[in-house]
Amino acid sequence: MSRLPRLYVPDMPQLILQRGNNRAPVFNDDADFEQYRVHLRESAREAGVALHAYVLMPNHVHMVATPGDEGAAGAMMQRLGRRYVRYFNDRHGRSGTLWEGRYRSTVVEPDAYLLACYAYVELNPVRHQLASEPSHYDWSSCRHHVGLAADPLITDHALYWALGNTPFERQAVYRTLLENGLSGRQLEAIRFAAHRGWMLGAADAESTANRRGLPLPKGRPRRPPA
Repeated sequence: MSRLPRLYVPDMPQLILQRGNNRAPVFNDDADFEQYRVHLRESAREAGVALHAYVLMPNHVHMVATPGDEGAAGAMMQRLGRRYVRYFNDRHGRSGTLWEGRYRSTVVEPDAYLLACYAYVELNPVRHQLASEPSHYDWSSCRHHVGLAADPLITDHALYWALGNTPFERQAVYRTLLENGLSGRQLEAIRFAAHRGWMLGAADAESTANRRGLPLPKGRPRRPPA
């Protein structure tokens, strides 16, 4: 069966995930993390992608971003992969693939799930016990969103700006969102959509999508009444 094209809906953000091959580390030290950030900023700008949130974990990365057109996210990841893999292999004396196949992605309905995806991404170090607080982890956008450091990689979505009239209000509201965490239902929905490529949130956006956004119902279709 042919593989579905990546889901795309104009002007809607996406949650992007990429893992190291066999879950092996893709960052060995701070220099690797920093170099990836450099390439990420360049690649997003060149491809026309607005990056809203990210986290760089030892063996995977998560991002929330809005591509400018249908091919923009793929172009960003292709540029980023080519540049970073070349850097990583040269620096660490290795060859071959670094990433586990294609990156995964899903379209996010903003009102329902965008800020939950911000939190999902930035709470990742806490879930993996790499930090006691999300803002203590150096390699994510969390410090930017809670007002501890400006991050030049980030272009915040309008819904983040709508959290308050001033930066202090926005940061305080978002900090509370992180403290409250995500429900089990939210985590399950985000993980299901991200790993399978189905739309996260309202299905009515399917009308402008490049393909169907939700899986077909299981079982045989019902026959119409005689």
